[in-house]
Amino acid sequence: MPGNPHSSRQRPPEYLAAELHRALAEDPRTAEQGVQVRIRGDVVVLDGEVSTAQRRRTLEDVVHDIAPDLPIHNDVHVTAAARPGGSEDLGA
Repeated sequence: MPGNPHSSRQRPPEYLAAELHRALAEDPRTAEQGVQVRIRGDVVVLDGEVSTAQRRRTLEDVVHDIAPDLPIHNDVHVTAAARPGGSEDLGA
């Protein structure tokens, strides 16, 4: 659902941040609940961790769909998923 180019700058920052956070959680391209969204001035700031660089880029696509007129500062880090190892020693 693309946003109105003029409306994202007119909405209160906390409402826009909540809308973007919900979109990142509900959009099937991202389905990310752990990414934080803040609005600093006219900039959307993303922070958190994702598993791939592609997912990190897709976050920006989803934000752009909602707020195409706002720049995005993407502080999301890509973390490699841990490989399953041997047995865990829980101590005796």
